[in-house]
Amino acid sequence: MSSVRHYFVDEAGDTTLFGRYGKPLVGTTGTSRYFMVGRLEVSDFAALDAELTALRTQLLADPLLNTVPSMQPAAGKTALFFHAKDDLPEVRHAVFTLLRKHDLRFSAVVKDKQSVLEEFDRRRQLDSRVRYKADGHELYDHLTAHLFNRFGAFGTEREVTFAVRGTKPRTAALKAVLDDIERGFVSDFGFAPHGHTNIHSSFPSKSVGLQACDYLLWALQRFYERAEERYLRALWPQFAHVLDLDAPVAKPKKGAANTEAVEFNEKHPLTLANRAGVGEKGSGDIG
Repeated sequence: MSSVRHYFVDEAGDTTLFGRYGKPLVGTTGTSRYFMVGRLEVSDFAALDAELTALRTQLLADPLLNTVPSMQPAAGKTALFFHAKDDLPEVRHAVFTLLRKHDLRFSAVVKDKQSVLEEFDRRRQLDSRVRYKADGHELYDHLTAHLFNRFGAFGTEREVTFAVRGTKPRTAALKAVLDDIERGFVSDFGFAPHGHTNIHSSFPSKSVGLQACDYLLWALQRFYERAEERYLRALWPQFAHVLDLDAPVAKPKKGAANTEAVEFNEKHPLTLANRAGVGEKGSGDIG
């Protein structure tokens, strides 16, 4: 493996809590119940780039597919880049099959927005001036900090590409998140955990790595929002860690919290048997 590690970071779900007049929208139609940030580490980025590009060319030439509206350049979808939510089932199957052949390590942090809503309500009871910022940057940065603080390799240079949120890159803000983690590590252990880190922002349409990350996030989101396990099960060998910040406690003690942070990994896989409550009424409508 190269001493330079390539990471691609994207999100799934939305950060919406409220609609008009402050009405809570978490889990209603068109709004997700969960928000998650994922990070994909690619061992051989050049190979992944070449193979996904070749696959899209092959699919666009397939007479069974190339007359479908979503396969036309004017649609701005599969003809230009892979996006799991918009791609045909046949396209998703082909992309998933390719990804399963590559040496990928995917990590994610998942937040139940119902807990975010409850925490906001507690804060507002203490201070009525508290407002929730609709851009969701605070929540995104919080999950990103968990993602890079908890899961990472030592002693390597890093090329980190973040998907652009909204219309503007937040490269400086995201660099500040990673720098803060680095300073904390140096303070605790006396040395820097990584070599130089280059941070980039890109649109998924311009980055094959972000497109691959999107596919793994889509599989994870289908599990949480719809209790649909098959995609996650098929891709689980590519999953390194999933940190669920609000997993239900089976038998909470009196007065104790009824949720806790749980890490799912190779020894403790994320399955419907291991994670109660996913896909229940109140989960949002996703693609």
